[in-house]
Amino acid sequence: MKQNDQLDQLQRLVERWNPRINLVSRADVADLRQRHIEDSAQLLPLLPAGDGPAADLGSGAGFPGLVLAILTTRPWHLVEVDRRKAAFLATAAGELGLDHVRIHVARIEDVVLPPLAVVTARALAPLPELLAHAARLLAPEGVALFPKGRSVQDELTAARAGWHMTAEEFPSRTNGASTILRISGIRRAGP
Repeated sequence: MKQNDQLDQLQRLVERWNPRINLVSRADVADLRQRHIEDSAQLLPLLPAGDGPAADLGSGAGFPGLVLAILTTRPWHLVEVDRRKAAFLATAAGELGLDHVRIHVARIEDVVLPPLAVVTARALAPLPELLAHAARLLAPEGVALFPKGRSVQDELTAARAGWHMTAEEFPSRTNGASTILRISGIRRAGP
């Protein structure tokens, strides 16, 4: 199955499952392609080179994890504590033929994963909390990709109080008020 066909099928799966388990807001269903699929796909060029394992934290409807798994061959770990959403992720990965995707029904704090080349999370938590997860899960040269909204500068300021990092900012191509953070060298501040 070609990538565009897989992305179309993912859209149909979300539309079919959404009335039962609220994967995305009802208002977003009409604009699912741009609001979620294209928004997720724009992370592709920011992924590190190579095929090291990746994880999408709080994967929900699979944005960006399932989209990036369609667009890459690297191993993807989708972490979702909600069993209903995890069931959707497992069904979608199976129907899309994504053999390189593994679903983890677990709290992020409890999940055990190999050292990761990349961690993603979208609309999950404030940056300081995301950095704590990323610092625990990333390999030494790994990067975190976090799409953020209008409060990105406030979140960066709050995060720098407790963390050292290299943070690159990329404007979102799908939402003029959003920024994608590509963060590396994450370590706690202090002694």
